[in-house]
Amino acid sequence: MNNLDKLLYDFLTEKTPKITEAWLNKRIAASGSIYSADTVMSIESMLRSQNTLTNKTVICALLDDKEVFHNHVEQWASIVAESRVNSDTPIFEVIHAINVAQDTFMEFVMEFIKDHNHHISKQDVTRWYATFNSAFHELNTKFSRRYYAITRERLSSQQVLIGELSTPIIPISNRVAILPLVGNIDTYRMKEIYESIPMKVVDAKVQYLYIDLSGIPAIDIFVAQQIIQVINLLSMLGITPALSGIRPEVAHTFAELQISGKDVQTFSTLKQALDSLSK
Repeated sequence: MNNLDKLLYDFLTEKTPKITEAWLNKRIAASGSIYSADTVMSIESMLRSQNTLTNKTVICALLDDKEVFHNHVEQWASIVAESRVNSDTPIFEVIHAINVAQDTFMEFVMEFIKDHNHHISKQDVTRWYATFNSAFHELNTKFSRRYYAITRERLSSQQVLIGELSTPIIPISNRVAILPLVGNIDTYRMKEIYESIPMKVVDAKVQYLYIDLSGIPAIDIFVAQQIIQVINLLSMLGITPALSGIRPEVAHTFAELQISGKDVQTFSTLKQALDSLSK
């Protein structure tokens, strides 16, 4: 780091609290946004801390050791992305806030340039602008990637949870259980059923599983095929599966696959299926 860079580094480090204060003062009232000027003190304190980290991270771009800067960027992206996902802040609001932070930061760089104008060349100014523009661009990129990754991870976890809740195994006795399928069944949900239900049934030591379809208005031929695959897998595991509550629309789909009651045990209603146990 040359002498001018060191002077700028020290100046910006000293001015960091004022840079953050100037950024906070640029906020406007915006209902529902964490960046609103009238937000609660706890959120303002968080924003103050995170913007301070933003400024310190960008200042590190002046260091000769670029590894320090990249490490700061990774830390910053993780902290800010996690925080914004938790607060359900839209990504466009965050990008705007970072852009305002960049404008504010550069105002202080300009202040330094004016104060030391007689020592600074055009090449220095151009280099600093390029360095800081690149640094903020790196922040935007890393944040966007981390925000996307966290969002995807949470959506995936929610889908698994929804899948588990939407395909419950309901025990009727020590050896009998019901799997009620309700709503629209697509290939993704059937994949979850195929992968999870057999293990649940085996763990519960179920011998008879009644798959009730009365809550399904219709299915396509691909889903029907997957239901048959589940039934075949259960049979291979020594479990006796049966279908109940098949609507006419669903029956037509099974008929297209040339599957009849001879291939799979069926009952018109779940009550009829349960009554058969006592016979």
